[in-house]
Amino acid sequence: MTGSARLGAGRRLAVRLGLSLVLLAAAGGARAQGYDRFSGIRVDVRPVLARGGGPQAEALRQDLLAALRASFADRIGAGGPTLVVLVNSLSLNPIAGGAGGAARSGLGGGSQTDYLDGEALLVSRRGEILARHPQLSALPASSGGAWYDPASERRRVGAIAEHYAQWLRRSLPLD
Repeated sequence: MTGSARLGAGRRLAVRLGLSLVLLAAAGGARAQGYDRFSGIRVDVRPVLARGGGPQAEALRQDLLAALRASFADRIGAGGPTLVVLVNSLSLNPIAGGAGGAARSGLGGGSQTDYLDGEALLVSRRGEILARHPQLSALPASSGGAWYDPASERRRVGAIAEHYAQWLRRSLPLD
């Protein structure tokens, strides 16, 4: 087997392993089965604030709450648990569009990506966690537009909040 053939086989194996890990992680969380209505929606960014998130964490809270309310509008009403999204971390690449990144590293990327790591919790009126759904959203750092625009970072926060909410809507079962 030539060096390039081994490299190709190694990449295929890495992709298969990565997909298997994603599927195992998705299967590991408690499912939100049986909860087709939510009494309300909350977003908790305290972990981000604890790490110095400041105004960016508050902007994320507002954007994610608005995006969740829009995505789940038909499922919010009387009865049911509260949907609480606990945001564990927000990572925005500081050099979006800059000279570094995947093209230069030769390692296949990752450095031009923004991440939002959170967990959707269905919480009963008594405060019991009925179901958990961890989720990681990743978007290109360019999602906020031109990297040199001062408003780009704020738009990136809004874009990843919208992405997270829409994927959460797709992944929480109705029954």
